[in-house]
Amino acid sequence: MWVTERGGRVKPAEINARFVAYREALNFPKEASPHTLRHSYVTHLTEKGIDRRFIQEAVGHRCDTSTAIYTHVSGDFMNTALRKALTPAFDTSVRSRKES
Repeated sequence: MWVTERGGRVKPAEINARFVAYREALNFPKEASPHTLRHSYVTHLTEKGIDRRFIQEAVGHRCDTSTAIYTHVSGDFMNTALRKALTPAFDTSVRSRKES
């Protein structure tokens, strides 16, 4: 994916080695990996409201269910999404009772 200054490809082992050096310098947990960044990318795009199909294509997944596994949204995001989805249903039931 990335080309070096000499025109060759950057190898996964080189990416991992550089990531480990940065992770240790920043005192990040040992569980953090380049793949962790991929999960974060998907999660942040989801929380920003980016179209799920775009995210799926961006990370190269064939199925939306694969992309969903990558998503680790916050409790606040889930509560807001749930409230947004349910509010119209409750507003309708309140209006119906007032009209009766």
